Amino acid sequence: MTYKRILLKLSGEALMGDRQHGIDPKRLADYAQEIKNIVDKGIEVAIVIGGGNIFRGVAGASNGIDRVQGDYMGMLATAINGLALQSAIETAGVKTRLLTAIKMEQVAEPFIKRRAVRHLEKGRVVIFGCGTGNPYFTTDTAAVLRAIEIGAEVILKGTRVDGIYNSDPEKNVNAIKFDSITYKDVMNKGLKVMDMTAFALSQENNLPIIVFDMNTKGNLEKVTSGENIGTIVDN
Repeated sequence: MTYKRILLKLSGEALMGDRQHGIDPKRLADYAQEIKNIVDKGIEVAIVIGGGNIFRGVAGASNGIDRVQGDYMGMLATAINGLALQSAIETAGVKTRLLTAIKMEQVAEPFIKRRAVRHLEKGRVVIFGCGTGNPYFTTDTAAVLRAIEIGAEVILKGTRVDGIYNSDPEKNVNAIKFDSITYKDVMNKGLKVMDMTAFALSQENNLPIIVFDMNTKGNLEKVTSGENIGTIVDN
């Protein structure tokens, strides 16, 4: 199956490359090129990016920062990542729009569903920043929510591993990979795909999730063309 409209979920950590924090310009440029390749094929692309390379609300809370304040700091971190990704994608020659759940008119448009869909129809890559705009909700939940709102056919969760395994493949060489798995089995096996709020929302709305390795060149193009890359989660 070739997808027409997708939502790509990237973690903030993905932008670090080999660094300990911040943004690696080479990784950013690589991602921008991968995204350009699928836009050139006529696929409509929306992106939600995390902020963990800059600040994590939960980590902040464990260090004495008020949880709500910490979550807002994390949302602002996603806006910084969104601006960086926007710049990289436009450098690659693709028009973009950054829409944020918290108003910051000087740097981004406020999120309005109809406007987001119109941008996609015009071939622009739409980047959603600031999560849902609410504390206590992760960017995973924001990704599922935005995907449902814009009518995306699938959520592509780009990670550094090539799918979902029965245990951590970076720690266990004998970990077994699933090519496909149901929402129910993910829950029963306690596998960490997305947080439970995001996962329940995805299941309820019949929105499939594909977990794949974003760092392997060409994988994004393969997965959007329907090749059996990564692991698909659906009903």
